Amino acid sequence: MILPTLDVIIHKYLRVPYPLHVTKFRSPKRPKATIVLIHGIGNSAQAWSDVADLLPEDVRVIGVDLLGFGESPKPYWAQYSASTQAKSLGVTLLKLGLNQKVTLVGHSLGSLVAVETAKRYSPIVKQLILCSPPFYHPNNDNALAYEKILRTIYKTAIKHPSKLISLSPMAVRLGIVNKSMSITDTNVGAYTAALAASIINQTSLHDVANLKAPIRILYGSLDPVVIGKHIDRLSKEHANISAKKLLAGHEIIGKYTKVVAEEIIRSI
Repeated sequence: MILPTLDVIIHKYLRVPYPLHVTKFRSPKRPKATIVLIHGIGNSAQAWSDVADLLPEDVRVIGVDLLGFGESPKPYWAQYSASTQAKSLGVTLLKLGLNQKVTLVGHSLGSLVAVETAKRYSPIVKQLILCSPPFYHPNNDNALAYEKILRTIYKTAIKHPSKLISLSPMAVRLGIVNKSMSITDTNVGAYTAALAASIINQTSLHDVANLKAPIRILYGSLDPVVIGKHIDRLSKEHANISAKKLLAGHEIIGKYTKVVAEEIIRSI
């Protein structure tokens, strides 16, 4: 009989969330505001380095590595849902001892984690900036035809993790994805688990509509995984949600980087 390790007992059976690895891009003594950057699937906090370089020196800028990615823990048994990630982010922010509300800035999967975090910990969240959020209808039977196609593609990718590993370096070289994107034997399990639990099986489209905090959504007209109709509808039906469409793809690269930085500065 193999006994569970202390780590498994604490985090799996006692359900104590893991703290996340933190990158402090800006740490002023008296910060004007606190920005928390949450990366997309397969990336790390370093995906935000170009955006962070454009932000003011008097603003606290924190990047986190989500569970399963970067320098954060990678438990093989974790579900890697947005809920699991949000709990770890909540514990992490608590450990940092922040004395002001935070602006959550999420990209792709990070947007879904930001929504879940705002839902669970609304008293500490000032506002959200969501970049390229892959919001899909929670009930596939009522989803748009294109949503069903995307879910089929995602499910196919999950069945062939070795191809994800082999294709990720090529995507980086071609500039299709952020330079910090890395899918390896170490994190491919977390990648596919996050794809299943957070993106394919999500409630974020419903959850974001119920948030009260100000929300700014940015998305590219050339983004193949974002459903623009959902975002347009959210901005029309909810006074606290606004949206901006730009000529860009899914990743925050090139001109998209400057736009995101400008939106963060405008929100301060």
